Amino acid sequence: MAAPQAPAIAAAPPPDWADEAEQRVLDAALSLAQTLPWTATLVLRAAERAGLSPADADLLLPQGPADLAALLSRRHDRLALASLATVNSGALKIRERIRLGVQTRLDRAMADEAAVRRASLYLARPDQVGLAASLAWETADGLWRWAGDTATDENHYSKRAILAAILTSTLGVRLAAGPDRAADYLAARIDNVMAFEKWKGRLPDAGEALTQAAGWLGRLRYGRRTPAER
Repeated sequence: MAAPQAPAIAAAPPPDWADEAEQRVLDAALSLAQTLPWTATLVLRAAERAGLSPADADLLLPQGPADLAALLSRRHDRLALASLATVNSGALKIRERIRLGVQTRLDRAMADEAAVRRASLYLARPDQVGLAASLAWETADGLWRWAGDTATDENHYSKRAILAAILTSTLGVRLAAGPDRAADYLAARIDNVMAFEKWKGRLPDAGEALTQAAGWLGRLRYGRRTPAER
């Protein structure tokens, strides 16, 4: 009787071509951003350096510099959350979690300072306000989830809107005035948030107003009715 054969080990699926190619283009763009502004030219040069044709680059990044800015922000989100995953957030007070989360995310961004400066100028353009807000919201959402936030009511939206504004403004201070000024600014903003939360909790009829505000914020983010409005 023949010995039973060991089950075949399935080969690992190959990496997604688009994801892998996007990261190659982003790597090339980080180097080129030392001297090139955040434009379609940067995308084409980075794609060429990554071994892609102009046609492939257009297929991969149809929005050009906007898609590249989103890739950069999301890479920094992933790196920051990977670093924060090693932290026992339950041992920290909520203000300490938020401070650490924002600081970690800023540190990851500043490791690619030249590119972040270029991308920030691009995202400050009037025609990119929507993308900038969406990316800041994504970052804030990831940090709140890491911090243990489970709110599904109006607080889900108000917390993320506030933290997105803090992230954006603190990054601006960091780029303009350095890490020490940014740390002081961040500490003051977190104090403001804590004071706001206490004030909000003392309002006897805050529920309806906050629900309406949450719906408005959600529509800005998703372009449709939010769970808070259903």
